[in-house]
Amino acid sequence: MKKIMNSADSFVDEVLEGIALAYPQAVEVCGKGHRIVVSRHKKQNQVAIVTAGGSGHLPVFLGYVGDGLLDGCAVGNVFASPSAECMFEMIKMVDAGAGVLCLYGNYGGDRMNFSMAEEMADFEGIKTAEVLVCDDVASAAASNAEKRRGVAGMVYAFKIAGAAAMEGKSLEEVKKIAEHALGGIRTMGVALSPCIVPQVGKPTFSIEEDEIEIGMGIHGEPGIEVKKMMPADDIADTMVSKLLEDIPLKAGDEISVMVNGLGATPLEELLIVYRRIFRRMEQLGVRVYMPHIGEFATSMEMAGCSVTVCRLDGQLKQLLRVPCNTPFYTNANK
Repeated sequence: MKKIMNSADSFVDEVLEGIALAYPQAVEVCGKGHRIVVSRHKKQNQVAIVTAGGSGHLPVFLGYVGDGLLDGCAVGNVFASPSAECMFEMIKMVDAGAGVLCLYGNYGGDRMNFSMAEEMADFEGIKTAEVLVCDDVASAAASNAEKRRGVAGMVYAFKIAGAAAMEGKSLEEVKKIAEHALGGIRTMGVALSPCIVPQVGKPTFSIEEDEIEIGMGIHGEPGIEVKKMMPADDIADTMVSKLLEDIPLKAGDEISVMVNGLGATPLEELLIVYRRIFRRMEQLGVRVYMPHIGEFATSMEMAGCSVTVCRLDGQLKQLLRVPCNTPFYTNANK
């Protein structure tokens, strides 16, 4: 294993220390174990939005804490959920009197720990609600969509829910808007190489140099098939075809598209994929608004990419456009 780090045991804590030192005006790293990131843009009488998850996916999850997006994020070890106590401490920190929406990916440890944290918050008189992100079409059939993993599509959910909260909407309204957005969000990914978890010290899976895995999860979960490596246009077509099977689009529809690098894919390659997707949508008569191309939800140094489609209506388009700013995301140039 070759990584730029001091030790596997200190990896996460030193990343968090680096973030605190790099962005002191935007976020604060705090909590008993210094595993909570909260925004310095404090709310008053507005819904707070939080998430949680394992490290190793920057900018997800903590990279979206800031002005107009998330108010807090509880951080676990690489690919591991933070504790319920950490989540509860975070909820207490960000509560601004209007309730807290827990918006997070559909993973077993996160579900269990958030459930306990929300019970503890209720005991303290803090009102909470939750929305699970289940956008990975490769992880379950449409008939079992509630079992799907949450991947890069959660970035759109964070953005839209964050804008709704900033408008002063109630907890119930913000929850409803997040669910509405997620109803039109789908993601499909491909992996070219594995990643290495620092404390494990070896690749999470193996794949031959001339192969590509379709539908690989961001923790190395098995995909739906392994194919021989193919040209970029064929990779893009494969992902788009899988997405359109799940969320049919028609002429006149408007979407935002995210082409997301998984940690080791050059921006040039992501742009080659995006141009093919844009042309496919153009042929269908589907308009693309505010495309996102870059690294938004990674898997350490995994090579590959994912494509997310976010179907828009007038309300969602407006909320996506609302200004926001965090250390790892701004829509100022969108």
